[in-house]
Amino acid sequence: MGTPVLVGHFDPDSPDAPVAAHHGDPLREQRTLLTAAGLVDRSHRGVLALTGPERLSFLHNLTTQHLTDLADGQGTRTLVLSPHGHIEHELWVTELDGTLWVDVEPGTSDAVVGFLTKMRFFTQVEIKPAEYAIHSLVGPAALAAVGRLGVAVPAEPDVLPVPEPKFHTGAVPPRPTTVYAVAPLPGGGFVRRHALGDVPVLDLVLPRESAEQTLAALELPPAGLWAYEALRAAARQARVGIDTDHRTLPSEVELTAAAVHLEKGCYRGQETVARVHHLGRPPRALRLLHLDGIATDELPARGTEITADGRTVGFVGTAARHAELGPIALAVLKRNISGDTPLTAGESTAAIDPD
Repeated sequence: MGTPVLVGHFDPDSPDAPVAAHHGDPLREQRTLLTAAGLVDRSHRGVLALTGPERLSFLHNLTTQHLTDLADGQGTRTLVLSPHGHIEHELWVTELDGTLWVDVEPGTSDAVVGFLTKMRFFTQVEIKPAEYAIHSLVGPAALAAVGRLGVAVPAEPDVLPVPEPKFHTGAVPPRPTTVYAVAPLPGGGFVRRHALGDVPVLDLVLPRESAEQTLAALELPPAGLWAYEALRAAARQARVGIDTDHRTLPSEVELTAAAVHLEKGCYRGQETVARVHHLGRPPRALRLLHLDGIATDELPARGTEITADGRTVGFVGTAARHAELGPIALAVLKRNISGDTPLTAGESTAAIDPD
């Protein structure tokens, strides 16, 4: 692989600016992730450590997920919502050895720490930034490769089905709706398993001081963030802050199963979440678009308006060049936009993926 080229070289204002976009051949790196395995630097994500006897109940009461029954060696996802139910932050949380590890989108650590600290009051919990970095081992061969670190392969994610609108009480068990298996690493840190569609992902959450040594033991090629993001977009997995705006509801971007427990107690924004779910029709929906007619080498920037017959109907989130699908984008569109509606996104014509 070649010299890493940072995301900031192309977009200095991107939250991903500090990490590698690619290492010389983005499409080849994607194919490596699709057919073998590679390492993606996601060390710009913020990592926090919550300690104290009330750490789980504290976060349970503030966010969308059922966390009081999160067991040692388990991870999940949860959301911080506005009072009106709009997404403000997504938190990946992991309970391990008396610490609740929280990782968040790049550039949001201070805001998350500020919010949690403001809401702590007399709760027995300490909230501190942690000098840990995330590197993701991605691809079908990732499961075998992680064995080189001396740990067993974590189990597949355990995801509860989302209940139908107007479901009966007791339909959702009192546990996290999604559970990611976690295993401690011998040199410190842990590994957490999830997936981008059918592609396995093992997040290595490592102390920064020893990360390089641990990663070297894997003997795997690096892949840039562009490759990871293309697979994420193809898997229709929204990223908060990229595929959301200031009024996005969890159900609009398909985050209910991953991060929202529909029967837990009251939290900020809960009434809106319940009302929208029981009505069964969120006002907008996440869609995968195929792009065509691109007049330049540049993909539509995030936030680009999507129009139909000159009328704005949504916006572009993640846009990527996929090794098999070609130019694609995740978009949030008005729910009444049908699959055969001609769309325009910047210089591109766009079509909703039929699947």
